[in-house]
Amino acid sequence: MSLPLCSIIIPTLDEAELIETALTHLQSLRNKSCEIILVDGGSRDSTVERASPLVDRVITSLPGRAQQMNQGAAVVRGEWLLFLHCDTTLPSSMNCWLSRLKKSDCPPWGFFSLRLSGQGAGLRIIERAITLRSRFTRVATGDQALFVKRELFNAVGAYPSIPLMEDVALSKALRQRAKPLVWRSPVVTDSRRWQQNGILKTVCLMWWLRLAYFFGAKPAWLAQQYYGR
Repeated sequence: MSLPLCSIIIPTLDEAELIETALTHLQSLRNKSCEIILVDGGSRDSTVERASPLVDRVITSLPGRAQQMNQGAAVVRGEWLLFLHCDTTLPSSMNCWLSRLKKSDCPPWGFFSLRLSGQGAGLRIIERAITLRSRFTRVATGDQALFVKRELFNAVGAYPSIPLMEDVALSKALRQRAKPLVWRSPVVTDSRRWQQNGILKTVCLMWWLRLAYFFGAKPAWLAQQYYGR
C-alpha cells in the first residue's frame, strides 16, 4: 500500500452534531492520496461512534487542541499534515491543491483564505480582513486550515502546549523558516460564533486577545477570557 501524500488531522470534543457532515465532505479525498485522522479529546456524546466509519484512524487524547493535533501528527503516514477544524469545509479546488503539494517548488507550509458561512456585509468585511492580515503577517488562525510538511512541523517542535494561540505560535515559528503558500480558494468556516456573540463584540475580543498575547499575556489566562471559564 502506498503512503498517503497528505494526512488530515481533525481534533474533536463533543461534536456529534457536526462530525458526520464534516467527514462526508472529505470522503472523496480518501481516494486521492489522503488519510483522515480523528483525535478525540474525551467526547461525552456520540462523536467517536459517528466518526469511526468515516476516518482511517481514531485516537484519543487528553483535551486541548494543541495536544490533540500533536498526537495526531505523531501517528500519521503522510508527507504533508493538514490541521482541520470540524466546522471548517475545504474548497472544491483540493485536486489542484494536492497537485501543487507534489511540485518541488511548493513552499513547505501554508494556509487557506477564509470565508464565513453566514450572510451579511459585516461577515464579508471580517473574512476579507482576516485573509489580508494573514497574508501580510504570515500568521494563520486555526480556522484557515494550516498545512505543513511533516518534516518541517517536527523541526520547529510541533504545536506548543498552550490552551490558546497555538496556531499563532506555530505560524510564527514556521515563517522564520519559509514563506507560506496562501491558497486563494477559501475554506468556509461556520460563523455561528460571530453571529451568536455579535460581530463587533467578537472582533474586539479577538483583537484584544491577540494584542494581549503579543505583549506577553499567558495563554492560560487568554483561554479563560475566550472560553469564559
